[in-house]
Amino acid sequence: MERFSPGANDHTEHVESIVERVKAGDQQAYATIIRTFEKQIYTYCYYILKNREEAEDAVQDIFIKVYQAIGKYRQQVSFSAWLYKVAYYHCLDQIRKKSRWHRLISIQKEQQQHFDDYHPSDDDREVDELLMNLNSEERNLVLLKAVEQYSFEEIGEIMDCKPATLRKKYERLRKKLIQQKMKKGGLTNERMAGSN
Repeated sequence: MERFSPGANDHTEHVESIVERVKAGDQQAYATIIRTFEKQIYTYCYYILKNREEAEDAVQDIFIKVYQAIGKYRQQVSFSAWLYKVAYYHCLDQIRKKSRWHRLISIQKEQQQHFDDYHPSDDDREVDELLMNLNSEERNLVLLKAVEQYSFEEIGEIMDCKPATLRKKYERLRKKLIQQKMKKGGLTNERMAGSN
């Protein structure tokens, strides 16, 4: 099965044709959409919710919501950007529903289980640690820009924010993360200069 990269223009027309088939009632076409985007949406939800089971549940809920609302989708933005917008608001709703104490306990258990099941490289641990120090909006912005490689215009559609505002926030975040890394002694001056 061919996979498509969210935000990539090469496959946008093909994805849009599959969406049109779904709108016309082709349920098998929707299975193609799920297979195409489920891994990326899971990763995105996992980094926002910080819990494997909640991310898995969120992915199922998101694809149900998208299927039910697909008739409302208009090609003003890419389908993947629209899908990420649904995912973003669904995850925010999930965070709001949980009490702070419950979330703290579940994060602790998930981190322990994550480290028991998986032995990440030093780079993976470093990325996880940097992302954990961000709030959900900051983490979302970093994931959409750096990992999923959406444009600021697409991220603006997803997060209901002006692209210029997001660009400024992203630059501040980038500087903040570089400073955090420098404080830990992990980034040399040459590497930092090269990342500008």
